[in-house]
Amino acid sequence: MEKGLLIKSYLKRLKLPTMASLFERLAIEASNNNHGYMDYLLALVEQEVLKREENAIKQRIKRAHFPVIKTLDSFDFSIIPSVPKQKILQLAQGEFVTRKENIIFLGNPGTGKTHLAISIGYALCTLGKRVLFVTAAGIVNELMEANANLRLLKIQKQLQKMDLIIIDELGYVPFSREGAHLLFQLCSDLYERGSLIVTSNLDFTHWTEIFGEERLTGALLDRLTHRAHIFPITGESYRFRQSLSLKKQSVKED
Repeated sequence: MEKGLLIKSYLKRLKLPTMASLFERLAIEASNNNHGYMDYLLALVEQEVLKREENAIKQRIKRAHFPVIKTLDSFDFSIIPSVPKQKILQLAQGEFVTRKENIIFLGNPGTGKTHLAISIGYALCTLGKRVLFVTAAGIVNELMEANANLRLLKIQKQLQKMDLIIIDELGYVPFSREGAHLLFQLCSDLYERGSLIVTSNLDFTHWTEIFGEERLTGALLDRLTHRAHIFPITGESYRFRQSLSLKKQSVKED
């Protein structure tokens, strides 16, 4: 067998697909530029590592189940001045997850809470963290279904493996007694073991309306707000202001 085909076969058997696809081209480049064997090997191995890291990031983003991809680069902080840009950028570096801290975004619909939550989650995926995005109603329904089918412990163990869980839209739908207790249990399981980002359209004083029980709500808030970064977001709808800004820009271009 030709040497090139044999090398390619061995690299594929060793599960080094990037090296298998690039070793010939990089060998020619190394020869043309008078690079030594060590330089050639370094370049080849480096490409394999970079490709694996790229694929791992893509997999983490896929498993996070973001409804859409949002980044902080696309968030216009000037529209919502109550959001501290430097603080958000700092949080996106992931230290709050290392410290097992939470983030809570409170504000009216349309003020950019979900955008910020997804953007931070996306940034953490690129840093190697396991992230999961859920809506409050969605995760409660999943937990209730798992409980009914005797799969609750399995689901709970899977959720406990996450570095960060984003719970979006807390407050839009009140929970049943079972649902409220299951969500409380999830937050308790993650307390000082993992991190949460929670977005809600309700102030803390109205959370009893969601969970139904004052003691349960108090205990939940005690866990969530301990070592938490809380952002009350005020102002007009971010989506409306952004749409208006884009329309004005379009008119100017015309």
